[in-house]
Amino acid sequence: MIVMPRKRYSAEIKAKVALEAIKGQKTTNEIAAEYGVYPSQIAQWKKQALDELPQIFSSGRSEQKQSDEALTATLYQEIGQLKVQLDWLKKNQVGSLEHKRRLIEPEHPEVTIAQQCDLLGLARSSYYYQPIGETEENLHVMRLLDEQYTKTPFYGILRMTAWLRTQGYAVNEKRVARLLRLMGLEAIYPKPHLSLPDANAHRYPYLLRHTTSAYPNHIWGIDVRHVGAYEIPAKRQERSRV
Repeated sequence: MIVMPRKRYSAEIKAKVALEAIKGQKTTNEIAAEYGVYPSQIAQWKKQALDELPQIFSSGRSEQKQSDEALTATLYQEIGQLKVQLDWLKKNQVGSLEHKRRLIEPEHPEVTIAQQCDLLGLARSSYYYQPIGETEENLHVMRLLDEQYTKTPFYGILRMTAWLRTQGYAVNEKRVARLLRLMGLEAIYPKPHLSLPDANAHRYPYLLRHTTSAYPNHIWGIDVRHVGAYEIPAKRQERSRV
């Protein structure tokens, strides 16, 4: 008895035969005659293809979903790092308000003004703000304050306010204080801590440090802080000369 070797078919032939069987445009015998296979094999390949189709699609979707999730996680991580870096840059950026306003490029083709302000840590209202100058009345009051300050530099806010009211101007202390601060004027008066010694000043020793008062009139003291502060009248000086 001679046993013929079993004929083997490639995966491409099996897929074509199964696809033809699934389409149903040809009968099983026509497909068997065209590809040289047995009808039982066609039914087997068709069933195998129909059973594996859901798994093929589900595995493909799962792999795609896993790939999308990995890509999304990577992008979120990069976005988080960029946000942290941007926040650090905003917090440590050195520059005045005017300097930041000069850095804005209104005609930039890609980055909008809002994005530039956000990158610089500058509020858009600060960029668009146009300072309003002082009114004519305030300028006139400032000239009067300047003239009076030249005459009486020791006048403070309250005395300047009282003087302006005597001139017929209805102003309050807050307005006068703001205008004086705007002009950089400050009353001349003794500041605190004026009696602090200089670091290089000579310090005289305290001679009574180890001395104890033992009897009356043992230790004498005198206050010389106000010596010379009062002038001797002219008549008393003439009498002293006589």
